[in-house]
Amino acid sequence: MSTTAVVFALVGAFMVGFSAVSMFLGAKWVVEPLTEYGVPRSWWTALATAKAAGAVGLAVGVFVPAIGIAAAIGVALYFAGAVITVLRAKSYAHVAFPVIYAAPAVVALALGFTG
Repeated sequence: MSTTAVVFALVGAFMVGFSAVSMFLGAKWVVEPLTEYGVPRSWWTALATAKAAGAVGLAVGVFVPAIGIAAAIGVALYFAGAVITVLRAKSYAHVAFPVIYAAPAVVALALGFTG
C-alpha cells in the first residue's frame, strides 16, 4: 500500500469517525440538518454506527487490505446515500459536505489498498 493511500485512508477514517462521534453526541450542526432533510430520529443511531464501522474499517484496512476495500466501498455508498438525501430535501448548498467526507475513502480505494 502506497504512503499516499495510507494517508488518505487514515484521513478518511478520522473524518468519518469524527462525523460518527458528532452524530452520537447529537451535535447541533449534525442533527439539525438531519431533521431538515427528513431523516427519522429512529435512524440516527444506526447511521452513526455505520459511520463508526466505516471509520474503523478504513483504519484497519491499512493492515488488512480486504477490510479497507470493503470499508471504503461502504463509506462511499453511505455518503452517496447522503448526497441523494440532501438532493431530495432540496438543500443544494449542502451537497458538498457528504462529498467531502466520502472523498478520502474513495481516493484511498482508487489508489489501492493492495498495492
